[in-house]
Amino acid sequence: MKIDVLCTGADHPIRPLLQSWGQRQTAAGHQARLIAGVADAAGGDLLFLISCSEIVNAEVRARYGHALVIHASDLPLGRGWSPHVWEILNGADHLTVTLLEAADKVDSGAIWRKVSVPLEGHELTDEINAKLFSAEIALMDFAVAAADTIQPVPQAANIEPTYYPRRTPAMSEIDPARPLAEQFDLLRIADPARYPAFFTLRGHRYVLKIEKAKE
Repeated sequence: MKIDVLCTGADHPIRPLLQSWGQRQTAAGHQARLIAGVADAAGGDLLFLISCSEIVNAEVRARYGHALVIHASDLPLGRGWSPHVWEILNGADHLTVTLLEAADKVDSGAIWRKVSVPLEGHELTDEINAKLFSAEIALMDFAVAAADTIQPVPQAANIEPTYYPRRTPAMSEIDPARPLAEQFDLLRIADPARYPAFFTLRGHRYVLKIEKAKE
């Protein structure tokens, strides 16, 4: 099977896992590549769009037997950007990770599989990512195994889709006048490398980074 994994974020923390996954698939007899842009999507059996910010139109998708997306929400609820962040900010005690077909309309394709990722409410960004990435890799394994027999299920027509907006660095701002406990979820989901939490006080801006104390 010829497999391309398109991840446009050069600094995205999932990239090392995608590289390892591709090596594992190659060792199993498949041809797997990690590519960085749509221009490299030459065609094959499977195309995975993982943290892909480029538009992948129907002509590109048609080069593959299946073009698939992994999205961290219980679709059709939570379409759009950074769904796991919004879910956690809304108090979720678990995340649903969905494997679905790529389509012209964002996150609207037929569903291959959903898995649930439990949360305990204390996880920091790296711990949340580890749980999410593990689920994503498992869904990619499932897709390879099921590609020839899968019967995708259309998204529920009786559920009104909801959409999350794209997060910006400004959304990681902490209010120094409010109790920390009220803002803990915002603090723990702020990506310390790309979108760090910060606050402004007495004319200066301060960046916050959080880590768990070693027991």
